Amino acid sequence: MKSKLLAAATLSLATLSLAACGETATDETANEVESMPGVTVENARLVLPAVAGNPGAVYFDIKNESDRGASIRAVDVAAAKTAAMHEMSEWNFKMEMMPMDQIMVQPGETVSLTPGKYHIMAEELEEGLASGGSTEVTLTFLGGDKISFPAEIRAAGEER
Repeated sequence: MKSKLLAAATLSLATLSLAACGETATDETANEVESMPGVTVENARLVLPAVAGNPGAVYFDIKNESDRGASIRAVDVAAAKTAAMHEMSEWNFKMEMMPMDQIMVQPGETVSLTPGKYHIMAEELEEGLASGGSTEVTLTFLGGDKISFPAEIRAAGEER
C-alpha cells in the first residue's frame, strides 16, 4: 500500500515539475514586447515627486493612426515598483484622483496624459533617479499588444 502511495506522489510531483517548466516558457514569451501597429507615443516624461517617497507621475501623448481602437489596459514603468492609470476628476466640489481600468484611444485620435487629467502614478521609485535621465514605459493593450518607449525624467519643478 505504501509503495502505491509513494508511486502516486512521485508521479504527481513529476507532472507538476513538467507543468512548471511549461509555465516558465509561457511567462518568458508573455514578457516579450510587441509593437502596436499605428500607435505612437510622443512627449513622454516622468515627473519626480517634490517629496522623496511620494509617487511620481508619467505623462505623454498617444496617437492612434490605425483603423481600430486601442485600449490601454496596463502600464509598467521600469523605474517604479508599481504603476497605475488615474484620472483627476471633480467630485463633491473637490478634485480627486480616480483609478482607471483602461484608457481608450479611438482611431484617428490623440489622447494626452497631462496634469489635472489622465496620468500614470509611478509608485516606489528607484533611488537615485535624476532630472535628465530616462526610464522605459510599457503599455499593454486589450488583446495583448504592447508598446515600449523612453520617458525623460524631470524634477518636480520642471515643465510637466
